[in-house]
Amino acid sequence: MGRLMTVATCSLNQWALDWEGNLKRIKESIVLAKEQGATLRVGPELEVTGYGCLDHFLENDVYLHSFQMLRAILEDRTLDGIIIDLGMPIIHRNNRFNCRVLILNGKILLIRPKLYLANDGNYREMRYFIPWLRPQHIEAYYLPEMIAEVVGVRTVPIGDAVISSLDTCIGCETCEELFTPRSPHNDMGLNGVEIFTNSSGSHHALRKLDTRISLILEATRKNGGIYLYANQQGCDGDRLYYDGCAMVIVNGEIVAQGSQFSLNDVEVVTAVVDIEEVRSYRFAPARGLQSLTSPAYERIEVDFALSSSKGDFDPDVVLNRSQSLRVHAPEEEIALGPAAWLWDYLRRSKASGFLIPLSGGIDSCSTATLVFSMCRMVMDALKSGNEVVKTDVARVASWGQEDWSPKTPQELCNRLLVTVYMGMATQSSQETRDRAQHLAEAIGSYHIDMNIDDAYKAERDLLTQATGFTPKFKVYGGSNAENLALQNIQARIRMVTAYYYAQMICTVRERPGGGSLLVLGSGNVDECLRGYLTKYDCSSADINPIGSISKVDLKRFIHWATAKFDLPILQEFLDATPTAELEPITSDYVQSDEADMGMTYHELSIFGRLRKERKLGPYGMFERLLHDWRDQYTPREVADKVKRFHHFYAINRHKMTTMTPAYHAEEYSPDDNRFDLRPFLYPPFFESWSFKKIDERVEQIEKKKEKTGSK
Repeated sequence: MGRLMTVATCSLNQWALDWEGNLKRIKESIVLAKEQGATLRVGPELEVTGYGCLDHFLENDVYLHSFQMLRAILEDRTLDGIIIDLGMPIIHRNNRFNCRVLILNGKILLIRPKLYLANDGNYREMRYFIPWLRPQHIEAYYLPEMIAEVVGVRTVPIGDAVISSLDTCIGCETCEELFTPRSPHNDMGLNGVEIFTNSSGSHHALRKLDTRISLILEATRKNGGIYLYANQQGCDGDRLYYDGCAMVIVNGEIVAQGSQFSLNDVEVVTAVVDIEEVRSYRFAPARGLQSLTSPAYERIEVDFALSSSKGDFDPDVVLNRSQSLRVHAPEEEIALGPAAWLWDYLRRSKASGFLIPLSGGIDSCSTATLVFSMCRMVMDALKSGNEVVKTDVARVASWGQEDWSPKTPQELCNRLLVTVYMGMATQSSQETRDRAQHLAEAIGSYHIDMNIDDAYKAERDLLTQATGFTPKFKVYGGSNAENLALQNIQARIRMVTAYYYAQMICTVRERPGGGSLLVLGSGNVDECLRGYLTKYDCSSADINPIGSISKVDLKRFIHWATAKFDLPILQEFLDATPTAELEPITSDYVQSDEADMGMTYHELSIFGRLRKERKLGPYGMFERLLHDWRDQYTPREVADKVKRFHHFYAINRHKMTTMTPAYHAEEYSPDDNRFDLRPFLYPPFFESWSFKKIDERVEQIEKKKEKTGSK
């Protein structure tokens, strides 16, 4: 047995600008770490403020209040005896930095600014901060008076340095730095750093955890070391869900792992590690030779030991050994991530519950099933004794009944979810109406079945009264313009009705104090990408848990939930043909989504990934699909599909500027408001240079085939 020490990392459910709440969770995590014997505690990135403050990071108030929270931590003597790695923003020489503040016994050891900032996709860190572009450089930081009078010094070191304790050496890495080619842990490890801390604000996306894990494992697999990964968890006020999964890794092997999706506000992960195992792991001569030429870090000497003894055997201390990685399947990720995000949004918004326009189709079915999944998670948290969840449930769902507590997810769902089927006499089938009713019964939602014919006819007849013209559906001889306008009336009436009901149902149900419900949207990412939705229809809502999830993944989720949640009714949604039911049903015509769009949902998913993730324009996409679809379609058919997609993408792009804020899940989301920044007024693609080049390429291929006689 070598030199043992207990280290702690954590996932905190922080909330942007929730100063006192964030401080409370930080202190609780430190206390829990100490109770478990830890002498080093690592927290998430920007945990004092919450990661998602966005442009608030440009306000001086944020930096003032951050120091006030820091002072509260420095003054609290119950937090002594452990090195605290804390995340907060700091202004130094009129520049804003994303920093780690390392603390011990009420003293600041080091302020370590982030070297490489996240500045793509959902992240805009260089809008608020600047990177510390001076590796291995430190200088004096002049403390604000409120901090200087507590710590007893005027300046502390700021910069890229490491902490040298009596028994080991600690270096910091922050989120994006792990993902960069020249990650700091490489040089730090060669320079003798044995413990690496990584404080992150990393969001959930489907299948993303595998990438993160592989990078963390690789960080110590080559060079050895103990790696502590901390992350925020939950919805901190924006579209993102931070998915926790705090971990401790030793020499490329996981020895402790926290939850990825949880309703816990504070989760501390500890591990007993042996620092001598790191030293043994690093005996390779090649590493030793490289270490001699690696950059040198200034070491901040600390009269403190992380290990509790000099190697004496303690039968009560159990060394953590390698364990298997716990990874959720994508179907589970969908079930858990958006559900936890919904719960955070509900409890923090002080709303009274949710309302879903339930159509009988798979999209609104998925949204309702996610609310039911949320109720299942809440029930599990109640059974485990989660006092925070218990308090939130009492406030949101007890309706003034002091002794009320839900016994089943359905009972909770009945208090939190209202579903409304808004049908039309000639457009809505009995099958969709029945499916909606049966799903509501299965999950326990408070369900309303109604028709909107009167409102639809009143709106339609306004045009007739004013102009004498009566529009008709296409199946009755009307034009495309008439057909589309009549469909849009229905869709927009449903949006207005949903908000009316959301404001009044609590009063109707005689809920004490009334209240208002949050309207949930049900447009999936592929429909947003194609623009296959009506602007300001039921895609317009307060929040949308499926707005960044593909139809393909939603079907996989519903198939999984059918058995996992014991909801056999869900199979009927999988078997049904996707339809908006906005046109009259006749003996020989039923509206079909895929027929309307001219492409399948699977093809839309492919177009989305090539456009966003592979960064391909129309011509590049055509060239790629010539190979990928060579056994399915002719070159001309591929060209037609690519041009059709880009044509409708372009003319409907404006819709994304008003889309409901959606849980971020797919990396090809067309979310215009932050993730996918592109124009919303495009030149006509059918007249574009790229389309002409596609047509020329098709003609070349066809002429070549004619000449060679190939098929």
